[in-house]
Amino acid sequence: MRIAIYGRDFNDTVLPYVQEVFNHLASHNVQPVLYSKFKTSLHGKISLPKNTIIFHNHVELKERADVLISLGGDGTLLDTVSLIRNSGIPVIGINFGRLGFLASINKNVMESALKAVINGEYSLDCRSLLVLESDNGLFGAENFALNDITMHRRDNSAMMIIHAKMNDEYINSYWADGLIIATPTGSTAYSLSCGGPIIYPDSRNFVVTPIAPHNLNVRPVVLPDDRKLSFEVEARESKFLVSCDSRTVTVERSVKISIKKADFCLNLIRLNNETYLSTLRNKLLWGIDTRNY
Repeated sequence: MRIAIYGRDFNDTVLPYVQEVFNHLASHNVQPVLYSKFKTSLHGKISLPKNTIIFHNHVELKERADVLISLGGDGTLLDTVSLIRNSGIPVIGINFGRLGFLASINKNVMESALKAVINGEYSLDCRSLLVLESDNGLFGAENFALNDITMHRRDNSAMMIIHAKMNDEYINSYWADGLIIATPTGSTAYSLSCGGPIIYPDSRNFVVTPIAPHNLNVRPVVLPDDRKLSFEVEARESKFLVSCDSRTVTVERSVKISIKKADFCLNLIRLNNETYLSTLRNKLLWGIDTRNY
């Protein structure tokens, strides 16, 4: 088995845990496949197994790895989507960050988690993605998002009006700071902080959540994910921002945007001792009420 490792620059306090990952892989005779930029950031800080090989892009990853481990928080795992793309390579996140809905494995239980992955003791959650289409090719070949696609005003600009349609049927005109279109995976991210609902991963829905809407009766709406959404922006400013997960570009107001479900999914590894609902309870502190004890 070959396991790919992806991460960002780390605070030195977590370097012992990074070293521990490579030590565990070596003890199980697993060949690590390390992302080139991550290798550069680790140079001189940890000891790598001699059989470590390097990958630079999504093509090499597809050819060289069976599984990918993300070291960091949810943002780090979101970065891996651009490398995994439609390859189907399973991914698991070891949480060096804070909350960790996607990177749900605590760094203190890495040994047992890695052993389970190596032994195939897990199931796969097929997480749906969004794909963005525009008349000027926004984001190029990386026009997809696991969490959400967001249209929002720039910091120094006024409120936007976003005209939304579903399969060419008018939905609403949102007077707001922006609009979030989230997958079930992304329903626990930015959308949730803006009052959106939590959606179970295989519910086959989107949620459209306004950001600071001017009309208080405009609420998030859940829509079936087999429909195509389209948007036109009206605003005082000539430009606005569009984000695909953590990637953001500045867009001319005249650009028309459509969003639909991608024709591939991300295979998120779920260990046999965890479920989506148990993750929600642990991360959101559900049930922390004296009446339950």
